[in-house]
Amino acid sequence: MSFLWRWIKRLILLAVIAVIGLMTPVIYVETACRGTPLTNTYTPIVAQGDQRPESRTLLTYPEWHIVHAYDDYAAVIAKDDPHDFGYLSSITGFWTSLCALSETAASHGGVDWGTKQMVYTIGVSFSAELLMKAAYEETIGRLATVIRGETRAPLDDLSAKQADVYATFLQQVPWYKWDFNAGAAALDQAATSAPRDVERNVALGLEYRAKAAYARVIEGAVAGVGADALTMRVIVKDIEPDALLQMAGVQVVAERPEGVEIETPRYRAFTELAKQLAGQGANFVEIAGNDDILYTAITDTPDDPGALHTFSRQGNAGYRHLMLIKVADLADVLRQPGTSAQIEHIHDY
Repeated sequence: MSFLWRWIKRLILLAVIAVIGLMTPVIYVETACRGTPLTNTYTPIVAQGDQRPESRTLLTYPEWHIVHAYDDYAAVIAKDDPHDFGYLSSITGFWTSLCALSETAASHGGVDWGTKQMVYTIGVSFSAELLMKAAYEETIGRLATVIRGETRAPLDDLSAKQADVYATFLQQVPWYKWDFNAGAAALDQAATSAPRDVERNVALGLEYRAKAAYARVIEGAVAGVGADALTMRVIVKDIEPDALLQMAGVQVVAERPEGVEIETPRYRAFTELAKQLAGQGANFVEIAGNDDILYTAITDTPDDPGALHTFSRQGNAGYRHLMLIKVADLADVLRQPGTSAQIEHIHDY
């Protein structure tokens, strides 16, 4: 009985240490990354119900950091093995970028506690997931690749393809809508008797099925509070309403003295639409009731004096820069030669 009690105490201690470790970056961001609070003096044009807090353009990036991490992971394992991915650097990138963005958000109306809670929750979950994956891939997973040798097994290639499709899926659709059970079934069907395939099928199959169960919980919770809006209101000028009506996903709401009010899709679709609008000569006046917006750009240079934060990518060439500009300047940036191709994502609110 005393032996069992000793192990229970050890497990409790490990759990406490793990919780403290995962909460440490939250405490750091909350205490050391405050910035200088300023009141947002911009007067929105669109109706109050169509306005979104300006600081949200900054605080949407952490979720996209996770999307980019999955994209980097897919790029790495397309040629190499999962243990070659920098799990710790990806985790560090989340929290260091969040620190820089939190400091800046203070001068854009600040961040409400609900948004902070959401970002901290996904950050802790992301960190825990990657730490567990790192622990497995650096031990059992690495050993399985040694036994396999240089020649990749069928499930190495299939899992890389699944990771790539999943990363693309996340650019427009919430993660919990992905069919993880179908992914596990595909592994079962394609697996051979090779040791590496057996190991991949067991490890990834368990991961997929666990995520499928968790996804059902999250989807139920989201259904209870309501999913986030998939569209937003934008004011544009220097373009005719008839031209706007020809664009997929665009609805003309009203013509105003400041420009034309339109309803547009959000997320990845908005980035592509913004490039299309700028290409046709349109200029942005306001987006979701705001006059500042964040975008990420990929360049070959590690330094950009205007960036809020910069870090290198994994598995993909270039450096990611977090840039905050005036909404009125967005179209000009998109029209600069070569710049549109560099812009990775425009962060709505």
